[in-house]
Amino acid sequence: MIERPRVLLLIPHLGGGGSERVFALLARGLSHEKYELHLGVVTGAVVAAGAIPAFVTVHMLGAKRVRSAAFRLISLVRQLRPQVILCGMFHLNFLILLLRPFFPQSVQVIVRQNGTVSAALAQSGLPIYTRLLYRVLYPRADRVICQSTAMANDLAREINLPAQNTIVLPNPIEVELLRGAISEASERWAGPGPQLLAIGRLSQEKGFDLLLQALVAVREQFAHCRLVIAGSGPEEAALKALSDRLGLESDVTFAGYLDDPAIYFPGASLFVLSSRHEGLPNALLEAAAGGLPIVASPASEGIRDLLRGQVGTWLASEVSAEALAEALLAALTSLEPSRRFQHAFIDAFRFDRAIRAYEALIDATIAGAGHPRP
Repeated sequence: MIERPRVLLLIPHLGGGGSERVFALLARGLSHEKYELHLGVVTGAVVAAGAIPAFVTVHMLGAKRVRSAAFRLISLVRQLRPQVILCGMFHLNFLILLLRPFFPQSVQVIVRQNGTVSAALAQSGLPIYTRLLYRVLYPRADRVICQSTAMANDLAREINLPAQNTIVLPNPIEVELLRGAISEASERWAGPGPQLLAIGRLSQEKGFDLLLQALVAVREQFAHCRLVIAGSGPEEAALKALSDRLGLESDVTFAGYLDDPAIYFPGASLFVLSSRHEGLPNALLEAAAGGLPIVASPASEGIRDLLRGQVGTWLASEVSAEALAEALLAALTSLEPSRRFQHAFIDAFRFDRAIRAYEALIDATIAGAGHPRP
């Protein structure tokens, strides 16, 4: 019997964000006949039943923070001796690449970049040495996965990472499953609408404060407009307080973190992405797969390239509450109730196609072990 290559997926935790969702989909989609699959969850106590298939061996490291997990990660990697480590989220990427000299030499490391570096460095209040960490550590990776060509080019410009060290891979999206969701009955919306849906971590970069301010202007023309925000995060209390100050407490629902935000697709008038900066978020792609009309801020070059000129999408002129309100009003005044779109651009992100691309990268990385990195 031929021994299967061992692949270790590493993620800080399994809940809350698009990156975690991508890794859960990879765990489910990568071939367990071709690979021996392992998933390392650095923080968090449990994994929800059914979230990860039984053929994936889950390792709960139980660290309080990613940065405190160094010895546990070294121990896990030395014990498993995987041919490939694939990890996501920049702070975990930093730690794995910092620890790489302590891993067996045969271990290859692929990291997934989940945001646009220039915007993150400029706006998110990260430590001043973050750029240095990118420049010193990312060249240690065998390959850096980006979600768009624009993101890869940005990475090359910002940290001088050679273009051949990056690869653009689509996020896996369960397109057919999400398209099926729009045919279900709408049971979660109240009132005549229109009904706006936003999904994401409740954090500053997601711009939900801008969306709440924009909603005030929208309600001047659409008095019954309602908004559901699905997600959790550190800005939850501040956003709820802002909603109350703006007089929106009866018009905005904070739905919390949802395993399946698509339950809100039926009956939604449109999906809105209000982010200040982004990579290419899964929430946007899943809404597109579900056929929802889309209003988005120009949060990254990748988003602008994806949506520009596409039927059923409205791109704000800038990242601001005023521009977002203008785009929302333009969409709502032209949309027919319950209108849905095919959004042909989503075909590139189909689950089977994306999984094949990830498997091709893993196979190429294993085949190139022991050779100079590209």
